[in-house]
Amino acid sequence: MNAVGVRMVTRSRSRGPGAGQQGSREKAAPLRREEAAAEGRKSYSPVKRQRKAQRLNVAYEASEGEKGEGVEHLQSPAWEPQDWRQQLENIRTMRSGKDAPVDQLGAEHCYDLSAPPKVRRYQVLLSLMLSSQTKDQVTAGAMQRLRARGLTVDSILQMDDSTLGMLIYPVGFWRNKVKYIKQTSAILQQCYDEDIPASLEELVALPGVGPKMAHLAMAVAWGTVSGIAVDTHVHRIVNRLRWTRKATKSPEETRRALEEWLPRELWSEINGLLVGFGQQTCLPLHPRCQACLNRALCPAARGI
Repeated sequence: MNAVGVRMVTRSRSRGPGAGQQGSREKAAPLRREEAAAEGRKSYSPVKRQRKAQRLNVAYEASEGEKGEGVEHLQSPAWEPQDWRQQLENIRTMRSGKDAPVDQLGAEHCYDLSAPPKVRRYQVLLSLMLSSQTKDQVTAGAMQRLRARGLTVDSILQMDDSTLGMLIYPVGFWRNKVKYIKQTSAILQQCYDEDIPASLEELVALPGVGPKMAHLAMAVAWGTVSGIAVDTHVHRIVNRLRWTRKATKSPEETRRALEEWLPRELWSEINGLLVGFGQQTCLPLHPRCQACLNRALCPAARGI
């Protein structure tokens, strides 16, 4: 019994340092050339059985690493929604008439074409600020009344709050928008020579300007696609079509999820396309599923 016990201790000692060296080699990686050579010499052992066990151990651990890194990446292609290309083509067909409110009254139609470039860009930004939680028809009416007074940074700053409120009413949250328009106009006068910022980061830093407005301002005023503009229509339709991996709770969350897979060349088109579709067919309440070409492809219409 004693002899057996000695042999057991001896064998456990022969394996112990090997396992310790194995763990230290992983922690120290990557090694310099001379350190790697020294580690290689340490790993060799005259006991073939021990060397074989180490090789098996290393192979097992390497496969575990691959399982978490390389193999998963190779086996999992980039995610995209089922049937999204056909769904998109069907929406294009339904929107081919370009007769939704957004097609005639959107931000790109609310500025004065004869105004200087700075003024046009300012009017684009103001129309976007007014459009939040407001129908396009109401926004267009407010912009028409403002332009009749000469809509510039100076004219807004010289206007008293009550007059400005009267002109933009009944846009949603009009009292807050009076405050934001005045604050933003003052910043533009002081910091941007009465122009609007040419970067997304500076635009969203302005009072009353959110990500959707900033992306649209970059597209309409500067001709730059900085991201997908997601409003309540886009947010609703994207979730009904299951165009995100999981349901999203806000337009900004929807934007991030959509930009993960939607080809960039479609980013400039998708807002206007889905907004008009949401205004005419995929309504917030009682969507017109029977008239929709996607009724057989839409999970929401099929009750999935």
